[in-house]
Amino acid sequence: MELKDQILARMYVVITLISLLPVLIGLQILRVTTVDGPGLRITGEEQSTETQVLPAFRGEIFDAEGRPLVVNIKRVGVNLDPTVDGFGAHSKLFFEKLSRVSGVSVERLRARVRNSPSPKYARLVKDVRMSEEELIWFADIPGALLDASTTRYYNHGRAAAHVIGVAGDDEGQSGLEKQFDKELRGEDGTRLIHKDREQIAKLIPGSPEKPPVHGESLLLTIDLIKQTILEEELEKGALTARAKSASAVAIDPRTGEILAMANYPSFNPNTVNRSNVGVMRNRAITDKIEPGSVIKVVPAAAAITSGVVAMSDSIDTGDGVLVQGSYTLRDTHPHGMITFLEVLQVSSNVGTAMVAEDIEEGVMYQWARQFGFNQQTGIELPGEARTSLLKVEKWDANTRSAMSRGYAIHATTLQIALAYGALANGGTLMKPYIVSERRAFDGSLTWKAHPDSVRRVMDRETAATLMPAFESVVSEVGTAPLAMVDGLRIAGKTGTARKASTETKGYVAGKYRSTFVGFYPVENPQVVLAIVMDEPETSSYGGVVAGPVFKAVTERWLARMPQIAEYMHFEGREEAPDSAAVVPDMESLPLPIAGKRVAALGLKIPDAGSDYRTAVMAQSLNPGTEALAGVPIQLTAVTDSLETMPDLSGLSSREVMAWMAALNIEVTLQGHGLVKSQSAAPGSALPDQVTLRLN
Repeated sequence: MELKDQILARMYVVITLISLLPVLIGLQILRVTTVDGPGLRITGEEQSTETQVLPAFRGEIFDAEGRPLVVNIKRVGVNLDPTVDGFGAHSKLFFEKLSRVSGVSVERLRARVRNSPSPKYARLVKDVRMSEEELIWFADIPGALLDASTTRYYNHGRAAAHVIGVAGDDEGQSGLEKQFDKELRGEDGTRLIHKDREQIAKLIPGSPEKPPVHGESLLLTIDLIKQTILEEELEKGALTARAKSASAVAIDPRTGEILAMANYPSFNPNTVNRSNVGVMRNRAITDKIEPGSVIKVVPAAAAITSGVVAMSDSIDTGDGVLVQGSYTLRDTHPHGMITFLEVLQVSSNVGTAMVAEDIEEGVMYQWARQFGFNQQTGIELPGEARTSLLKVEKWDANTRSAMSRGYAIHATTLQIALAYGALANGGTLMKPYIVSERRAFDGSLTWKAHPDSVRRVMDRETAATLMPAFESVVSEVGTAPLAMVDGLRIAGKTGTARKASTETKGYVAGKYRSTFVGFYPVENPQVVLAIVMDEPETSSYGGVVAGPVFKAVTERWLARMPQIAEYMHFEGREEAPDSAAVVPDMESLPLPIAGKRVAALGLKIPDAGSDYRTAVMAQSLNPGTEALAGVPIQLTAVTDSLETMPDLSGLSSREVMAWMAALNIEVTLQGHGLVKSQSAAPGSALPDQVTLRLN
């Protein structure tokens, strides 16, 4: 073939291929749009559609009076897609509310929407502090897109830090935050969002949405003011005694409620990263110690019940020295011939050991078990130490005597308090608890604690027989005169124990744990307070280093316990007349709130229940009249009777949230504490929403 023909042939081939190219492209387009199109569209939608997590709000923690101890601080960025159906109906209120919480004017917010490069996305504000209620409200606005972060804030810093604990970003790490993590955390929700090429998110109308289930809040048995007093006095006492550490627990012996629990040194959960791990340990429940002479309630109860000795029987303690096997026991000074009551009064080791020798080993073991020294208490806090008793078959010749004096037996500060709670209440070991209620986010009650006993330790007659001996301890002739409070009858026991070595067998020379546990008033015990000092340097005696702390705490607590006033006795002074209270105005208040106000004054009403829709319409005693403590007040209440906006001033946020939720009124809270003002005036028509300013 000639060269010219070859060139033409090649040109024809190239032209043919070029002419086929549009055909091939068209066929590919046809295949993509008709054959693969639906699948590719689905893939594209899946790649641009994401599941957005709607975080559940962690429940808050309140003290016994409803004071917020732990709250959630929300910092939120608010963006908007104003084209979403339904936004127009909420736009006016949306911009007004956002202006209030952010401090940015309505005009400026609207300008940001108008000037946004995209008509479907506008950045409005960022890093705005919101309450949980406000965050929920904004999240429900069609087209609102929130970028929220939560900070756990401990309102009172160190107060009850070991009890409350700390929560991290994902879960509770210690204390109640850890123990009730599941209940506090709640369950996150989800919804679908679509992201365009610019990665701007918008809601997908009609897509399935799972709302979050917000965490439950905890109401504690601890009163913040009493807790703070105990912490202050414990720290002061530990510093005065130059103790290495200290712990204290107060309980109500009638119910097992924890009234306060403190440790020294302490920490601030808001700055936990600056704290040593050791100071975060709740020593009141984690540290098991040989308690020393406070354990003498065990051999005393065993001896009296078994008939080994009577309180009036004489015990010859001689010169205060007794050799038992390889051990030599000594009293602080010779007591000679004294009664068994005086053995307990002066805490004679010799007299106690002599009585214990007549108690069968199995009986002694059983009584220690009865008082709970072989088991965990079951307190709703993590890390409680497991204490156990040496089986009788493993005892040696000295075990019974050692146990009678608080050695060869271990206890925590909480166990000591509960054991004396059994003596105080007439013989019943109570199960301790520190959470009294759990409530849902809307304030409704989900769980309530009820006092529960573990077992009957001794009969009432035995407890009554022992009481005078332990009351005599807190007297000028006992070992705890420094725990005495003028006018108040107190019973208790001191204890001093050598500190066991953690490195070698035996005890550390010159190192002691010093204890005092007491309860009051003797006529009707309502408080048991146990205090343990670890390695005090100024004195090893519990009555000297722990007794003054008991006295200081009690004197300050009495101001908050008017119900104990009737048990106060002063020489040369006439008995005070029964205290009177001014009856408050309870009209329109929900029964649960009215019940709390009346109870706080020492007055009585029938069971108020927990229905916030039931409001007081009339009361048997007029507001402003005086009534003696304990006088019952009859209330007439009607469900769903409230027609106008009530006066909420002075109520706690918890009470307000529960009440308004029952009335289907949306609440916006600004601040923390008690209600100071409200957007809907008292007496006006019930609104759909109300803004409350708190102190």
